[in-house]
Amino acid sequence: MPEQRRGFVYGLTAYLVWGLFPLYWKLLGHSGAIEVLAHRVFWSMVTIAVLVVVLRKIGPVKALLREPRRRWPLIGAAVLISVNWGTYIWGVHNDRIVETSLGYFITPLFTVLLGVLVLKEKLRGWQWTALAIAFLAVIGLTIENGRPPWVAIILTFSFGLYGLAKKQAGAGAIEGMAIETATVAPVALGAIVVLGLQGQSTVADHGAWYLIVVMLAGPITSIPLMLFGAASTRVSMTTLGLLNYITPSMQFALAVLLYHEAMSPMRWAGFGLVWFALALFTWDSMMHRRRIQSLERTALTASAV
Repeated sequence: MPEQRRGFVYGLTAYLVWGLFPLYWKLLGHSGAIEVLAHRVFWSMVTIAVLVVVLRKIGPVKALLREPRRRWPLIGAAVLISVNWGTYIWGVHNDRIVETSLGYFITPLFTVLLGVLVLKEKLRGWQWTALAIAFLAVIGLTIENGRPPWVAIILTFSFGLYGLAKKQAGAGAIEGMAIETATVAPVALGAIVVLGLQGQSTVADHGAWYLIVVMLAGPITSIPLMLFGAASTRVSMTTLGLLNYITPSMQFALAVLLYHEAMSPMRWAGFGLVWFALALFTWDSMMHRRRIQSLERTALTASAV
């Protein structure tokens, strides 16, 4: 399978798994967001450590650590994804899944903007129009809520910048995750210890099943992130942005249909603008791809003659 197609499959799988995340984090509603985040980081580190040993990746991890040009983006990525995780968990626990989905709806457009500003990728006119419409939608939702949708904004910026950092590092999926989790694991372990000493730990208060679910945060977190890391080095930022539509669509459906979160007319209008922007952006991308393919076929025909 060509590398680009493999990257597409990896990315698609990661986003499908992330789309179901509200179901999992709701199971851990007995614990606070900080405690859940700490355990998520710690058990992710354990999962990755096992994979590093089993798959004999210790050498590549050490080699990666010796390259500052790749090591520092991964350390930055560790901080960004921790912020993203904590914000998302807080949003789910506080019945703001609709707002978390908004963050991930906007992320593709922000990702594309990062590609323009940092990687010097070029946008066409319709793509700039889509970005402007999405910006107007955020303004409208800010007016509706009486405050900026901070959960959505933090999720957008943290995950968009995380994807950029991963792309700049160009590390293998497991090697990159090993450095990321090792960077923030000491802080997570310290939080777990402090909560335990203060008698505020809750993960052992609700039976063995609850503790097992907490420990599963490691593989449930690590697997899609490794898939995303593998995808980010194989496909363009634009492709990653397009794939990102899957996750918020699933999460929005869960929020409205399963958890019955409120949607006012103004909120529907704001989301409608975001969806229109995404549809416009997708249409333009598809038309551009068809034009490129047509030109390639014409060039091949001419060279054959």
